[in-house]
Amino acid sequence: MLQRFHSPRFGTLRTLFDAGRMRAILRQSEVGLVIAGAFVGITSGLAVTAMSLISRQMHMLIYGVGDDGRLSSAVIDNKLLLLLAPIAGGVLLGLMLFILSKTRKKPMIDPIEANALHGGRLSLTDSILVSIQNLISNGFGASVGLEAGYTQIAAGIASKLGLKLQLRRGDLRTLVGCGAAGAIAAAFSAPLTGAFYAFELIIGSYTIVTLTPVVVSALVATLVARLLAGNDVMIDIGDFGSVVPADYIPALLLGAVCAGCGIILMQGVSFIEELARKSAIPQYVRPALGGIVIGLLALVSPQVLSAGHGALHLNLGRDVAIPALMGILLLKALASAVSIGSGFRGGLFFASLFMGALLGKIFAYSAPYFDHATLTPIIYAVVGMSSLAVAVIGGPLTMTFLALEITGDFPITALVLAAVITSSLVVRTTFGYSFATWRFHLRGESIRSAHDVGWIRNLTVARMMRPDVRSANVNISIADFRHDFPIGSTQRVVLLDEAEKYAGMVLVPEIYASPVDKDDGDRGLDEFIRYKNDFLQPQMNAKQAAAIFDKTESEALAVVNNLIERKVVGQLSEAHTLKRYSEELDRRRREESGEL
Repeated sequence: MLQRFHSPRFGTLRTLFDAGRMRAILRQSEVGLVIAGAFVGITSGLAVTAMSLISRQMHMLIYGVGDDGRLSSAVIDNKLLLLLAPIAGGVLLGLMLFILSKTRKKPMIDPIEANALHGGRLSLTDSILVSIQNLISNGFGASVGLEAGYTQIAAGIASKLGLKLQLRRGDLRTLVGCGAAGAIAAAFSAPLTGAFYAFELIIGSYTIVTLTPVVVSALVATLVARLLAGNDVMIDIGDFGSVVPADYIPALLLGAVCAGCGIILMQGVSFIEELARKSAIPQYVRPALGGIVIGLLALVSPQVLSAGHGALHLNLGRDVAIPALMGILLLKALASAVSIGSGFRGGLFFASLFMGALLGKIFAYSAPYFDHATLTPIIYAVVGMSSLAVAVIGGPLTMTFLALEITGDFPITALVLAAVITSSLVVRTTFGYSFATWRFHLRGESIRSAHDVGWIRNLTVARMMRPDVRSANVNISIADFRHDFPIGSTQRVVLLDEAEKYAGMVLVPEIYASPVDKDDGDRGLDEFIRYKNDFLQPQMNAKQAAAIFDKTESEALAVVNNLIERKVVGQLSEAHTLKRYSEELDRRRREESGEL
């Protein structure tokens, strides 16, 4: 059999599946990247469908819901089950966290952080673990959606594929964006939403080069998900009058209201997380305690459970009194904040859509302006849904296209766009972060989007410095220095003390510019020593090094291994630093414009 495979007629087949040839095609051709994007779209659609099916089966097995599997809209008479199921999920998740704390020390990163700081590098193993945690959380009723798990596993598969193919940094980031685009597109049966989710939140920018693979991935993932699971995300908004200019006034106001509520929600999640960190409660115990709170809230209303798909359609499809809407909104907000703050794995994507829809209906019912309005409350529910989601998640165009694709109605899209832009503007000017970037901020990271800033961190002093350093003892005399370092032999000499620690730097031309004295054999270099306490460290990046050059007004500095040992390991000049920085900056520009 092996001989038959190596026969001439199998030569074409071997050539087609040759790993090196495939890698070359993908690296050198935009068409190759599109093919990779399509493959990622297929895997994303399969992963989303599988996770969704598993979640529904868990809801059916644990809570006994009907065939539709919509937990948040189910009627559950067993109150003990409502209380105990989230607690059991918290215990199971806590056990998993305890095992992981003993076996995996590195923190798990999400696609936004991977693209912003690590050039698209994601651990597939970690992505699978995150998805399992998300399934446990959602399956047992924690108030979180599956979108975080969808994007994590799809982006993890994409990153693994890109690393196997040894793609360039820019192409790898694009492929991770393809994974996220496919995941969101498949989850909502909305390819435009998925594509712009990748552009705005995962890749951080839109370019001609990234357009085709990302859109192809979103389209393919949508087709796969529709083929396997159908489409049940559509919202019927019914009949309504035409949108007139006066309708934009309440829409803008609703956008501002949703922005404020989004900020409160993000602050609430952070407050609970900070409260948990300051307590003496171990991390693996917190989900069980959070499960107790979620179970108690579920006794009041099961609509707080899981992501809220069923509850969203339930409240949109019927008239609900304002007090009931406000009660559900407060319960859902508290359940979501407790779920994430206590350690359940998931996101606020669909929860923010659900709460935004409730806000929109409350706004429509309570404002006197709507007595003579032509638009129905469900229209403003869609506007509120998108506005609160953009306040929490970010991505104005993403949420605008989501409203368009799940309603199928173009006239209200402009209304939604005005509201989401208002919401986004208010959040960015008053708060400055989306939910994901706010959590990075709390960890000490300065990133505000997935725009690639990791390359500047990778352009370190260790990569730019020269290891060949001319050195001398700090106690050397001027005469001996002139003997050891003739004029023109070098520009700078690093001085070391008796313990071989960095003691400063002298400029050779300055030594020779001083008048020759008969006492030079005994006189030291004290008056010529510079930068005694100014030096660089290998882990500093180009931006930090440039700031130190500006501060010290030096043309070159020594590089020491650390602040304690101060062993000289190299030397770096300001000119070379700025040159390398400019080269890398130009490379990123050329990648984004499609020149590379």
